[in-house]
Amino acid sequence: MPTLKDFLEECHTLGLVRLIVTSDAGVLEARVNIEKLFYAELPKGKYANMHSEHIEFHLNMDKITDVRFETAEAKRGNFTTYAIRFLDADDKPQMSAFLQWGKPGEYAKGQVEAWSLLKDKYGETWKPEPVESV
Repeated sequence: MPTLKDFLEECHTLGLVRLIVTSDAGVLEARVNIEKLFYAELPKGKYANMHSEHIEFHLNMDKITDVRFETAEAKRGNFTTYAIRFLDADDKPQMSAFLQWGKPGEYAKGQVEAWSLLKDKYGETWKPEPVESV
């Protein structure tokens, strides 16, 4: 059975995404390609990590219990958005990855298809197997 680590490794097929992390005090958004991941096991949990020139990314994979694929109408503009939500045990998004468009609604060639292939493989809502070791 696939783990969250396996899933994250496949996310490079999505191309440019907007990662969004929301807390009670703020929202952080970053445009990145999910690639060149590396992993670390710390006392707090097993982490997926990514470093680039503009962002450092650390996701505690032990805290993610569900992955949900969602489409919605854009808040500004008349087009569909494609998101992957990484949810905790309380069904609260801990991180979201949205396909990033160039002009509103204009996704790069193959992006929507890659998102759809992942959704078809994992299902609309998926419970990853625990990551045993990194």
